[in-house]
Amino acid sequence: MERFVIPHEHEITKEDRRSLNKHGSLILWFTGLPSSGKSTIANELEKKLITLGTRTYILDGDNVRMGLCKDLGFSEEDRGENIRRIGEVSKLFVDSGCIVLSAFVSPYIVDRDAVRGLVEEGEFVEVFVDAPLAVCEERDVKGLYKKAREGIIKGFTGIDDPYEAPLSPEITIDTSKLSLEEGVDVLLAYLEKRGALPSN
Repeated sequence: MERFVIPHEHEITKEDRRSLNKHGSLILWFTGLPSSGKSTIANELEKKLITLGTRTYILDGDNVRMGLCKDLGFSEEDRGENIRRIGEVSKLFVDSGCIVLSAFVSPYIVDRDAVRGLVEEGEFVEVFVDAPLAVCEERDVKGLYKKAREGIIKGFTGIDDPYEAPLSPEITIDTSKLSLEEGVDVLLAYLEKRGALPSN
């Protein structure tokens, strides 16, 4: 059936949409251990971006698994498919001229690199939300680490399933040392330097 799939070339381009929005578009891919602070910092950043007039959207692990990826489990294969789908959705947001904030544990380097390969150079910004395992366990409001330690949850990242930290992320934010506001400031400074924020 694939031989009958022919992409349609639309006249309005990504650059047209960026020009309309008056800002750049890219993926900020937040990766890190569960409870490292990915969704928290993405949410706070989005609030700041909105006040600046930026078109943006958050894709969050738990929320996406309630819809687009609700048929997937947590095996290595399913995690890979989860990230593949999110990568394709993120690519669409970039094409629409938005800054997409994708917050996922995404534990495997190969899966994150595959998303990077979907978009043009510079459109994938890996944000390593780095926090020690002990700190993440202390913050665990859902009690998932405790259940993993007790053997109730199997294959939990950081306990009995590996997390492969980024080798050369564009941004690293240690949420055990930086406040939420400081972490957001790091991200805003990066976006400003990239020229991705709205122009006057």
